[in-house]
Amino acid sequence: MNEDVYVIGTDMIRFGRFEDATPPRLAAKAALMALDDCGLSIRDVQAVYSGNCTETMVGQRTLQLIGQTGAPVVNVTNACATGATAFREAWIAIKAGLYDIVLAVGSEKMGKGMLVPKNSGGTPIPSEGLAGSNTMPAVFAQMGMEHSRDYGTTFEQFARVSVKNHHHSTLNPKAMYQKETPLEEVMGSEMMAYPITKLMCSVNVDGSAAAVLCSARKARELGLTARAVRVRGSGLASDPFSERNLVQADVNTVTRLAARTAYEMAGVGPQDVDLVELHDCFATAEICHYENLGLCGEGEGGRFLDSGATTLGGKVPVNMSGGLLSKGHPLGATGIANIYEIVTHLRGEAGARQVEGARIGMTHVVGLGSACAVHILEKV
Repeated sequence: MNEDVYVIGTDMIRFGRFEDATPPRLAAKAALMALDDCGLSIRDVQAVYSGNCTETMVGQRTLQLIGQTGAPVVNVTNACATGATAFREAWIAIKAGLYDIVLAVGSEKMGKGMLVPKNSGGTPIPSEGLAGSNTMPAVFAQMGMEHSRDYGTTFEQFARVSVKNHHHSTLNPKAMYQKETPLEEVMGSEMMAYPITKLMCSVNVDGSAAAVLCSARKARELGLTARAVRVRGSGLASDPFSERNLVQADVNTVTRLAARTAYEMAGVGPQDVDLVELHDCFATAEICHYENLGLCGEGEGGRFLDSGATTLGGKVPVNMSGGLLSKGHPLGATGIANIYEIVTHLRGEAGARQVEGARIGMTHVVGLGSACAVHILEKV
């Protein structure tokens, strides 16, 4: 069938910490909000794709709260790319002609403190690397140090990513934190793994986000095209084989593969993108992903940031939501929350943080292991 697919409804809860909440309850709230956004009900939904990293059958348990219609439910987990993968599966189902209206929802209940990989199979300590090198701050500190070695990127430049994204969050009422963090405060906060301080780490929060996807034909039939946003390109990639010891994850290559697929499918290039929500799990990652997504040349990420290109009013604003550094990072919800942010700008409904004249936006998430999802969205 290969019909165009639109996002006709989307929303997210304000990210935070909700002691008594469960992933299904969080998901139910976002799902109902997204359905309200397009004036539909759960009875209109023909299939559900639910993203969550920590629990089972979250999709079915969500429908127990908002309406059990007998619709097929697919539960998705793909590390930090979980929500984006659920969204992509919903898109594929419509492209294939199976359904006209599909709900994608992501939710997560996170703990506090550092995420530590689980050793479920008695895997021995890698033959290379130091103890602790597979903790998330250490992985992305190494990413930053390699960039510094190759291109001279400085501790201060990495810290400025956090300053920028925390500033953007002050304009986003759905961000966990809405607080300015001056450069001196970012650089002077507790050192986690050089060059990453505590204020350069993403925030573990509870959250949920949802999107209603619809075939172009059905959207026209329902009269829902005025605020619809077209999914123009979608890329999903895993690690290609390389002759190296995989002690440190390579989030660069997998991002470039997914981005290339999305650009080719959309028929656009980085120069056509008006704004980006990318995976700033740590401040070092954002600068590297400028290059991985083709927003600037190889080794130019630090200077690209310094130029003001990625801040509100710049050439291609990045993480207007506040990003994972300030909005928060509930693993299963993040990918769809990024979709919500871009759709809101393309609709012209982002308020004080609105990127004026935005027509094409990009979302990007990486789950270590690895999975990378990139989507390109276009104002209809």
